[in-house]
Amino acid sequence: MEDVKSDRIRRRYRSVVREEAARRTRRAIVLAAGTLFEQRGYGGTSLSAVAAAAGVARPTVTAAFGSKPALLREVVDEALAGDDEPVPVAGRPWFRPVWEAQTPEELSAAYAQVSTVIGARAARLFEVVRRAADASPDVAGLWDDIQRNRRAGARMVVDHLRSLGLVDGWPGDDRDVDALWVFNDPAHYNTLVVQCRWSEPEFTAWLAARMQDALLDR
Repeated sequence: MEDVKSDRIRRRYRSVVREEAARRTRRAIVLAAGTLFEQRGYGGTSLSAVAAAAGVARPTVTAAFGSKPALLREVVDEALAGDDEPVPVAGRPWFRPVWEAQTPEELSAAYAQVSTVIGARAARLFEVVRRAADASPDVAGLWDDIQRNRRAGARMVVDHLRSLGLVDGWPGDDRDVDALWVFNDPAHYNTLVVQCRWSEPEFTAWLAARMQDALLDR
């Protein structure tokens, strides 16, 4: 009986070790792919190049992700979230100040900070996806999903403010959601921080002011 128990423990241990090794391999592939996508673009990045950069065989990349569009999607998802944990962006600790905000000013500041965090991680990748979407139907689908998710994020923020009784709905449309959807675009981070060399605090303050104007200037 003791031998049976010991064998079960060994098998469970080996399983945990294998799972952790597989997760490390996936992370190495995602990190390598993200770097190459940003440096070379989508068309200039091959799965063979990703494999070489990650230190694995090309079949390992294919087995883990299936295709280059699927790998790009995973790279974008992890860039948005910050890691590979199955926790949505809105459930992350760094998103919590948005839910804790009690005024339009607090909410604008908190959501601008969230947008800055996401921009720093994903602005270049969003640009990679945008450029590749014209040539690849699979990437075009990813681009459409990104736009829908950004709009859903804007709606969550507006709904939270409305739940506090601080924002009246627009008559007949969702212009408040539209406006936040415009301003939560990481392209603004790419333009002002990456290209124009604004500091992140300067960018966050500018974005918070624009978001506040969008919510209050009626």
